[in-house]
Amino acid sequence: DFRQTPKMRDVNVGAVILSVGIEPFDPKTKDEYGYGRMENVVTSMDYERLLSSTGPFEGEVLRLSDKKHPQKIAWIQCVGSRRLTEGENSYCSGVCCTYTQKQVILTKGHDADVDCTIFHNDIRSFGKDFERYFQRAEELPGTRFIRSYVSIDREIPETKNVVIKYSTNNDGVKEEEFDLVVLSVGLNPPADFKNLADKFGIELNEHGFSRVIHSNPIATNQPGIFVSGAFQGPTDIPEAVFTASGAGAQCGEMLDYRRGKLATERIYPEERDVSQEEPRIGVFVCHCGANISSVVNVPSAVEYALTLPNVVYAQEQLFSCATNSAQQITDLAQEKGLNRIVIAACSPRTLEPLFRDTLREAGLNQYYCDMANIREHCSWVHTKQKEDATQKAKDIIRMSIARTRHLEPLQEFDLPVNPTALVVGGGIAGMTTALSIAKQGHEVELIEKDNELGGIARRLYTTIEGMDVQSFLKDTIRKVYANPLIHVSHNATIKEVSGFLGNFETTVATEGRIKKIKYGASVLAIGAEEYQPSEYLYGESDKVFTHLEIGEEIAAGNEAVTDAESLVMIQCVGCRNEDRNYCARVCCSHAVKNALKLKAQKPEMEIYVIFRDMRTYGLREDYYRDASEQGVRFIRYEMDNKPNVEAVKAGGKDILRVTVPDLVLGKELELDADIVSLAAAVIPASTTSEIAGMFKVALSPDEFFKEAHVKLKPVEFAADGVYLCGTAHYPKHIQESINQAYGAAGRVLTLLSQDTVTASGSICEVNEDDCISCGACITACSYDAIEFRETAKGRKAWVNPVLCKGDGLCNAKCPTNAIVLKHFTDAELLSQIDAAISKDDIISQIDKAV
Repeated sequence: DFRQTPKMRDVNVGAVILSVGIEPFDPKTKDEYGYGRMENVVTSMDYERLLSSTGPFEGEVLRLSDKKHPQKIAWIQCVGSRRLTEGENSYCSGVCCTYTQKQVILTKGHDADVDCTIFHNDIRSFGKDFERYFQRAEELPGTRFIRSYVSIDREIPETKNVVIKYSTNNDGVKEEEFDLVVLSVGLNPPADFKNLADKFGIELNEHGFSRVIHSNPIATNQPGIFVSGAFQGPTDIPEAVFTASGAGAQCGEMLDYRRGKLATERIYPEERDVSQEEPRIGVFVCHCGANISSVVNVPSAVEYALTLPNVVYAQEQLFSCATNSAQQITDLAQEKGLNRIVIAACSPRTLEPLFRDTLREAGLNQYYCDMANIREHCSWVHTKQKEDATQKAKDIIRMSIARTRHLEPLQEFDLPVNPTALVVGGGIAGMTTALSIAKQGHEVELIEKDNELGGIARRLYTTIEGMDVQSFLKDTIRKVYANPLIHVSHNATIKEVSGFLGNFETTVATEGRIKKIKYGASVLAIGAEEYQPSEYLYGESDKVFTHLEIGEEIAAGNEAVTDAESLVMIQCVGCRNEDRNYCARVCCSHAVKNALKLKAQKPEMEIYVIFRDMRTYGLREDYYRDASEQGVRFIRYEMDNKPNVEAVKAGGKDILRVTVPDLVLGKELELDADIVSLAAAVIPASTTSEIAGMFKVALSPDEFFKEAHVKLKPVEFAADGVYLCGTAHYPKHIQESINQAYGAAGRVLTLLSQDTVTASGSICEVNEDDCISCGACITACSYDAIEFRETAKGRKAWVNPVLCKGDGLCNAKCPTNAIVLKHFTDAELLSQIDAAISKDDIISQIDKAV
């Protein structure tokens, strides 16, 4: 409401969440970047606007100086980050490498002939699937990743092109001209962070972010005031989302006694019975920013939709999922008398519930809605075939409209919710989740495969920030055993999992007995394991350890390690390769932590870290710099020329000789070491696949648990009522596991705090007259939802509507078509097929083939 005026309000609250975000670094503060002086030097935020359909040139990437398409673009990384110069930040902003790769991929999507050059230091693709994303960008034709510090030298007056100078290993300093330069700016704390801290009485760190409490990063020094998102420190969207959920969980711990007392039930208009009316279909075609409209001619698709039978209204929308757009659909359905809606936009996987809700608001049955996926199925896969993509979009819309004519109203039903939670895994993540759920008044069954709690944290002693892990672990275990609502099962093996959303049952063999656990939601926090190297003499020489083992030896005071004269660390052992194409995320920080520990005990020790990219992201960058200043030497290697380790005798003693090429010196170095420490990868737990099969959840290509949506549902599985957290999801540091554990607890409580949950109306049903009792459907069903029952017509298959997930496998297997999947009936699907291609076209194609 643009007519609103400022007002002062007093609000009484029981807790506060500070989600104040960040500010992009402003390069105008540093004249050397040329930003504000040179027309064709822009920030990455500016470039986002150029790529956007709502930007200054409606999605076209044009230079500001002459409005021409740039054909040669450079990105400069670490602008405002990883620098000690005045006005810039010493920490790594964590997100810039990957958002730059995204911009390169989108730029190539706009124009494949653009030459893209990325000047970078380390490539910090440490997040889940980030390594593959980097490789995708790197392999694009006409794309160069150049590891070099650069300077913006000058602007050419005649062309307004920008000249960059950069160093190379072999050819000295080079000079190159670019049409456009993009500054990949880092993240600053909120602009008014000092006043904010003063108002709420919270402590800040030296960078202006909230001072992190290592045992609970969401909390602050003020009870009842919590922090989520980037105010904890630079972070990306998925982690911001689950810290927000985690902050909600911690508020719930404090305010559970008020839960539901301030909520009001949403009242929908009475549903109109339109089943006997002639279909009056409304079609809404989404631009999805530029995701669809940059490829598909949206106005043409709208015009085409208006020519199709039963379509009485059609229009385009910039973002159909926006609140105002959803309200517009509701209003137009009422105004125009629409009784069926087609949304031509993205995948129904994410936003179908939203669009169904717009129909309920209009007084229509929500199953009168259909989504035509013209993004994933069209614009995203046909970026270079705009005319064909537009025709395909019209075909998809036509098929959706044909199906929509046959849609029927379906009714959903409520199921009771068992308020107990099951947590699988008794490491830090699992215990944190269990404690948070229990503090909000719910019983928790915590099952652990070992005879004691703690997981892999039992082998960790400190974090890079100095947290005493063993002290924290002991305190957490004590709290778990002391909480009367948490019931722990040790030496537990899961035998069977059954049930449905809100009402599951798991059979567990534990401590010599069989235990059946009934619960409403589960959290899988089974952790991860350490890769056991087969390279670099590991297992052959007692002088070769993993980083985890070195940490244990330092804590134990093993003088062979702490008094060593020389120690070499080798990074990326067992990952970032063909077998495991991911970054294990924590190894670089562990290397730096161990190096600093050893330097503190013996400053003269020679320590070398042989790395590919140092990924001490976020505030951990300061520790990397500290190690370098203390004399730890960092030597980079490349995958096609890895280090070599051999056992030799030198100076009368047995040593390990590590040979590695120095890419700067152009020479091969020989490092004689008393100890070699390997950054062994974090790999999925050995039970991951088995657990995934029992709970019917998906795995990523790297065999970690796969979340339902990386940004929208980062702690949920696609399977309803099952959640995830910790290193079973992907390698992460302890503080990150704690954040995600609270996030999972927050999502669990949104389910368990309800008395009932709504089940889908799109389920299977048996026509007894056509059932021949063959049992094919029973064999096919993965959810044990079908059984034989005696009826007046004999033994017939019967579908339990509570267990049915509507996957349609039984429907496809039935030889007599006796099973009908509601909302995907034969009439609906065959109408789509008929609309895809006419009989005349089929005959014509057959004639041509013959």
